[in-house]
Amino acid sequence: MRTAGASALAAFLAVLGPGLLAGLSDDDPAGITTYSVLGADHGYRLLWIIPLSTVLLVQFHLVAVRIGAATGKGFVGIIRTRWGRHWGYVSVIALLFANFGTICAEYAGIAAAGSLIGVPAWLSAPVAGVLITLVVLLGSFHRVEHVLLVISSTLALYIVDGVLARPAWSEVIAGAFLPNLPNTDAGWIALTASLGTTLAPWGLAFIQSYAVDKRITTDSLRWARWDVIIGSVLTGVIGLAIAVACAATLHQAGVRIETAGDAAAALRPLAGSFATVFFGAGLLGASLLAAAIVPIATAYSIAEGVGEPASLDLDARHFQWFYAAFVGLTVAAISIVALPGLPLIPLIYSSQVLNAIVLPLHLIALMLLAADHSIMGASCSTPTEKVLGWGSVILVLLCVAALAWSWVQQPPLF
Repeated sequence: MRTAGASALAAFLAVLGPGLLAGLSDDDPAGITTYSVLGADHGYRLLWIIPLSTVLLVQFHLVAVRIGAATGKGFVGIIRTRWGRHWGYVSVIALLFANFGTICAEYAGIAAAGSLIGVPAWLSAPVAGVLITLVVLLGSFHRVEHVLLVISSTLALYIVDGVLARPAWSEVIAGAFLPNLPNTDAGWIALTASLGTTLAPWGLAFIQSYAVDKRITTDSLRWARWDVIIGSVLTGVIGLAIAVACAATLHQAGVRIETAGDAAAALRPLAGSFATVFFGAGLLGASLLAAAIVPIATAYSIAEGVGEPASLDLDARHFQWFYAAFVGLTVAAISIVALPGLPLIPLIYSSQVLNAIVLPLHLIALMLLAADHSIMGASCSTPTEKVLGWGSVILVLLCVAALAWSWVQQPPLF
């Protein structure tokens, strides 16, 4: 019995990583800003979107890992193989547009965390960028993974923040499980941005390519599923804790915020210094984690799109497309964030809305690939998986359509 338990644990640890990292990196500065605005502006009323998004996250991350394990190719790579290089280019361009704003948001989060202790953006963002780039360029796959997993542990501080805020738990439960539809365009934007930040296209691309890079096969899918479930549930719990902390303090006090850094600073007089410290430390950890993962996801996609190898376990000198894309995206994002006086909140918030708009296209491609017997073989989607998957795609489309309709009625101001 003990031997069987040890073998099961070893099998699980062997595949641990893709689901955990893809999930937790969704709670990035853009996500933290979005959840903070959700709680600060709307209180507990719209919390239900986070558990719903978490269920969808589990569902589609499982599909992405299954495709990667069955085909041995990342998201853009299998699109290029199945539908031709032109569709591969289209998917790269779509992901690049959606991802770059998010990468800027990661470094904006690093700058915001630095500003809480008096470090200027022009210093904190470049230093973090150099350190992250050195880890990615010089480290092996497993060394990079270990560093990222250690950084991800700081996100647990947000759960402490949610408790320190002393929320009305009965209202939290009601808001999390009893859906209330927004009655303003701001509410629909918050709802769609929350969906876009939880179920981000770059996260789906990352988990599939990373699972391939980790050499996960269909034989190890049993344990890989648990990795996805644990990572997704932790993501939802942390996102909920952030929104609850802001709803219980900032919303009650009528405080409006624009960035995650604003939320951290505003919490001090309302929830105490520890809440601010934990929020700021969590923001820094989330920023560092996502500032590595989102460019990695984009670099995977770019290299796969042009038919070049993409792996963290290969010599940077011989795989220029992957590493050049990573460095180029990092330098460009840092350059924008370091500009003095640049209003970052429209970029951050709009990037999440753009994620939600690109998301249906990504999900449709994912569902078509998962149901394609010619590439999936025995791992092809079952009838039940098809019904649930397409039902979720329709749900996402309805949410985006509601956002578009609210914009027709009243164009957004950001």
